[in-house]
Amino acid sequence: MDARLNYLAAPSAGKAIKHFMAAGKALKESSLPAVTQELVALRVSQINGCAACIDMHTKEAAAAGETAVRLHLVTAWREATVFTEAERAALELAEQGTRVADAGTGVSDEVWARAAKHYDEDQLTALVMLVAFMNTTNRLNIIAQQPAGAYEVGLADRIKADLARGETPSAP
Repeated sequence: MDARLNYLAAPSAGKAIKHFMAAGKALKESSLPAVTQELVALRVSQINGCAACIDMHTKEAAAAGETAVRLHLVTAWREATVFTEAERAALELAEQGTRVADAGTGVSDEVWARAAKHYDEDQLTALVMLVAFMNTTNRLNIIAQQPAGAYEVGLADRIKADLARGETPSAP
């Protein structure tokens, strides 16, 4: 299966993608713990059914030392005992922030308060932006039918670096 579009090669999307990927890099460098970022990115992608992002974030998290048990249980985090209270609060916020049409109210005050108990304002900002970023990324990939399974750890960082230098990325 081939993707319908190659956003990295499309002249009309090139400038926007460069800025979009820079935003992703800035989020990755934020004070929000890297483990939390990968868990949130994975959960948002699971909810949205974005195979390409599930592939990427599962592999990136595993390469960073995340256990297979925790990765397998992200989808059922409420019943799993392997996540910290902070991680659970971030996953709950991510779910409500992703399922805005389902919930009708967005993120509840209770969910926000639980997240605010564990994360400072800078981390909360990064968390909210990460949820929005992942929802956008998922939609771009789903619309273009980006295939999954061939992602190699570090590919996203290499693409971001190429774009930052003004070069055409070496990988699609």
